[in-house]
Amino acid sequence: MELYKKHRPPSPKGIVGQDEALNVLGGLGKAHNMPHVLLLTGPSGTGKTTIARMIATMLKCGDADLVEANAALVRGIDFIRSLQTSVQMMPIAGKCRIWIIDECHQLTKDAQDAFLKLLEDQPSHAYFFLCTTDPAKLKKTIITRSTEIKLREIPEKDLVTLVTRVAAAEKIDIDLEVVLKIAGMSEGSARKALVLLNQIMAIPGKEPQIDALNRGDAAAPSRTLAQALMNGAKFVDIVPILKALKDDEPEGTRRMVLGYANAVVLNSGGKNQRALAILECFQFNLYDSGKAGLTLATYNACR
Repeated sequence: MELYKKHRPPSPKGIVGQDEALNVLGGLGKAHNMPHVLLLTGPSGTGKTTIARMIATMLKCGDADLVEANAALVRGIDFIRSLQTSVQMMPIAGKCRIWIIDECHQLTKDAQDAFLKLLEDQPSHAYFFLCTTDPAKLKKTIITRSTEIKLREIPEKDLVTLVTRVAAAEKIDIDLEVVLKIAGMSEGSARKALVLLNQIMAIPGKEPQIDALNRGDAAAPSRTLAQALMNGAKFVDIVPILKALKDDEPEGTRRMVLGYANAVVLNSGGKNQRALAILECFQFNLYDSGKAGLTLATYNACR
């Protein structure tokens, strides 16, 4: 079994980097006031579905009464119509019935419209836990009918704790430098951290493990560019990084830089002026200008 599945935390104590979200949920649980519609938002791999499953356990939902669906696969109005029928059925083995809907933002417009009535007026035994990486694509009326729990990118120090803990449990011989490398490559995702650990767990020795991580890290040059820009590097020092980038990936690099700078802006409460300047320089897509456009955006960000 993959490590991220095998070590999916069974209780809130095992979740790293989400103290604020867990405190909110803990308060709702203690008050015995769990909302019937929860909206769990946040980046991929940060624990949305895991937390939804934990709440289902807390509410004593039996396995037969827990339904998980991925809206990327069942996104049309027929899915909502099936919910309207099945939601009326009483629990089979537990005290409630729960639907966990992943990537709910991929529901079609008609499906979201049909979902509204169900979210507003469901039987007392029915709960809906909606998980999404992109809440902006949901109708505002769905968001206002939900209690939103916001998850964040997991800090590297917490990913170091996670990787170290899992490596010890699996008896994986791993150097701290490798653990730090994995945490830095994981982009705030616990799932990605454990996937990376899975990839090198059978490789003996620090240097071969780091080499394997570097060879498998297609985003490394883009991440290096983003870090160099944030650190105020001069353009002449960034030229080798630009040369190392493939000609067919400038748009992906632009998005990586935008994501990196955006995270800095949000974490600083909008006070990091350098990150804001980088966002401005990289705001336009590079589908037409290609690598030349990337070079120009980088030059402007270095000025």
